[in-house]
Amino acid sequence: MAERTVRRQARGLRRMAEILDAAELVIAETGYPELTTNQVAARAGVSPGTLYQFFRNKEELLDGLVARYTVDREEFWAARLAAVTPEVPLEALVSRLVDESVQFKSASPAYWSLLYGTATGDRLATASQRLHEDIAGHLAAMLRRRAPGLPEDRARLMGTMALAMVKAVMPMITSSAPDRSAELVAELKLMLVRYLS
Repeated sequence: MAERTVRRQARGLRRMAEILDAAELVIAETGYPELTTNQVAARAGVSPGTLYQFFRNKEELLDGLVARYTVDREEFWAARLAAVTPEVPLEALVSRLVDESVQFKSASPAYWSLLYGTATGDRLATASQRLHEDIAGHLAAMLRRRAPGLPEDRARLMGTMALAMVKAVMPMITSSAPDRSAELVAELKLMLVRYLS
């Protein structure tokens, strides 16, 4: 009996993951405001009734995606934080994070769509703010690990500003021709290094 319950729970978790994968694809294609649960159900290959067993509406899908991104990115940030010491050159740290952000933007366009948020809905703006604060907090932790004397409030402000710079430039990077994109990446790195120095 217990084994059957465990299998059922594992199957349910897989189904939830498939639905969230489908939601990511729909958001990447149409944006969150236009997303419907019927689109997500069709993309996931499940009936709307099956989707409703896990997510009652698009807001719950959004909450599920934010939770997924937060948990998934924790591992990313923990690995980056562990590698940061006061001896790590700022240029190397910035270069690596910008390069990884560009790669992640290409691989996870829905994440960036949610991170940018929208003025069309309070729920999405709140989700965007949660993601933004989480990333800014991780950046602040890295800055404090690299410069242990840096006050926490200052590190948080610097993390917030660094993220704002990346968010402002990232759409230009990903929509430009490869040569122009490389130039923009180099300028973003230079801007971040100068600001964070």
